[in-house]
Amino acid sequence: MDDEATTLPGGEKYDLAKVGAHWQQELERGQQYFKSWVDRCTKIEKIYLQQADQANAAKRRFPMLWANISVLQPAVYARVPQPVVERRFKDSQPVARMASELVERNLAFTADDADLDSLMRAVRDDFLLCARGTVWLRYEADFEPLDIGVEPSNAPALDMQGDDGSPTAEQITDERVCMDYVHWSDFLHSPARRWKDVTWVARRVPMTDEEFDKRFPEGRASLAANGAGSNHGTNQTERAQNEGKTYVWEIWCKSENYTVWIAEGSPVALEVSEPPLKLTRFFPCPRPAFGTLSTSSLIPVPDYVYYQQQCDEIDMLTKRVNKLTDQLRLKVFYPSGDGSVSPAIEKAMRPENDTVMVPIPEWAAFTDKGGSNAIVTLPIDEVQKVIVACIEVRKQLVEDVYQITGISDIVRGDTQASETATAQRIKSQWGSIRIRDRQAELARFARDIVNLAGEIICDQFQPETLMLVSGIQLPTAAQKQQVEMQMQQQQMAQQQAAMRAQQMGQPAPSPQPPQVPPEIQKMMEQPTIDEVVQLLRNDSVRGFRIDIETDSTIEPDEDAEKQRRMEFVQMVGGFMQQAGAIAQQTPMLVPVMVETLLFAARGFRAGRQLENTLEQVGAQLSQSATAPKPPPEPTPEQMINLKTAQVKAGAEEKKAQLSVAQAQIEHQTTLEQARSDMAAQALQQFQQQPPAYQ
Repeated sequence: MDDEATTLPGGEKYDLAKVGAHWQQELERGQQYFKSWVDRCTKIEKIYLQQADQANAAKRRFPMLWANISVLQPAVYARVPQPVVERRFKDSQPVARMASELVERNLAFTADDADLDSLMRAVRDDFLLCARGTVWLRYEADFEPLDIGVEPSNAPALDMQGDDGSPTAEQITDERVCMDYVHWSDFLHSPARRWKDVTWVARRVPMTDEEFDKRFPEGRASLAANGAGSNHGTNQTERAQNEGKTYVWEIWCKSENYTVWIAEGSPVALEVSEPPLKLTRFFPCPRPAFGTLSTSSLIPVPDYVYYQQQCDEIDMLTKRVNKLTDQLRLKVFYPSGDGSVSPAIEKAMRPENDTVMVPIPEWAAFTDKGGSNAIVTLPIDEVQKVIVACIEVRKQLVEDVYQITGISDIVRGDTQASETATAQRIKSQWGSIRIRDRQAELARFARDIVNLAGEIICDQFQPETLMLVSGIQLPTAAQKQQVEMQMQQQQMAQQQAAMRAQQMGQPAPSPQPPQVPPEIQKMMEQPTIDEVVQLLRNDSVRGFRIDIETDSTIEPDEDAEKQRRMEFVQMVGGFMQQAGAIAQQTPMLVPVMVETLLFAARGFRAGRQLENTLEQVGAQLSQSATAPKPPPEPTPEQMINLKTAQVKAGAEEKKAQLSVAQAQIEHQTTLEQARSDMAAQALQQFQQQPPAYQ
């Protein structure tokens, strides 16, 4: 059927009818695999909600299941988990640190926007009641067309084809990670012994007509032809909830690497496509929060199964106690018709006063067999003893249930005044040890949700969204390059000014650092958003260690939190005091002490916010310690000696100059005398010679 075939971008071609028939069989096989568990969970849910049928409506039950669930709910989960994104190696990596900060803030916003707390509470209830709970994650984005003539950027824009075949450009205006709670009866996966062996997962999505037509514009004809998609339900509540809705299965198949949408009961698939998300573990849902499992299968066993017989006996005793309690009424026997009891006494002891009046016509025969006086009451001591015995047996059964479930007295808040604080702390530790596995399972489930959401954010979110949601503005590579060019131009202008001054014979101006505003200078010290996005796109969350504190999903211990903060403050204070003395004696050890302080601070959760500040201060301290120190200022006595030495040096210099001048004068006088003697001698020789004409 070429008209019912679809071709994936990878070239694979699938027949929608064949794919639909195959997955209808797979879904039926999965439903049959979990049928016994679903039936058991349906009964347990009715017991939990006290939704008995008409035949058992008059039976009074002891709400044991509800009481146990109410005790365990705040014990295994009490508050929303806080995502914590840490660097894999806790050293100075500005790009990795900024990337982790961006992802952590986006995850915190996503958790609030998706109402992760309500999802975790719903999963917790399914986990405690039916031993399985899960959620489903998806990515959504809103688009709008770009204005004509505007060149779209490569990051936030997509080139698409219009109705007439002409290319149109759309840009992302908003994007988010959505988390959907999946009811325990709407989730299926392939039969397997371990979760890593599961080949496909599926969830049943109820859609209104408007949602269905928007998602599958051509799917209405297939539903009408096959009469599929409707699910009326088995009771009045389900029929009211399913009214006007179409149930569609969303299937993610790891072995075939595609996703399938198929209406419930339809032999033809609505859509076959490539997975919209490229996830590390393929599935858009984490491993469900499982309760009791065996190594044979992934069919969980609800906890109620293990103490259901005790609960039935407790209900039976409760019913018996209630019936016996109804018998605890004052029953009076009196003679009738003989006038021995006055009408006033009869009126005072009528049934409206919760007293049963039993008239005895043959009073004489009654008194002969044990009765006496005019009025006789029925003894109820034996009934009271039976009630007390039933209550004691029921109390023992309740204690047995507590032993089975692990709900100890310390978990329920009961203690003894004679116990010491150490004894109570030991009881608290060992009393809750049996529910720690449940706490750890929900913490693991929350961590997997955060990992999936973080992976989607790293792979899908645009740089503008990352900065907008986190409130952190980072420069782009182009902006940083532009600022660097401006600084280089300022330096070149200073050099040209110095050369012109040198040519004109003027003193060159002293070089000045480039004039950069403080906000621009701060921006230059941060990594670019391009570097951060490149790191996120390459490594995704694999480059980070996303971890949730072990007590983040349960009630926090305020004393332990205060203790951790006090330890951090004491550590920093003591280290700074010792480091200050060492730095004065040996300045060269300042860089070593700074790195030691950062190493210690990174180990504290409270020191993460101060890490950047400590690094900046440490860099300044290291720079100042290694820089050459100016000579110390002289004392007043040294200043006087210096002035005296300067005066003496000036006098000696003047004396030397005077001696040089005097020597020059004497030398000049000697030269002039020599020249005068030579001239006189020459004149005398000339006069002594006879004339030449003689």
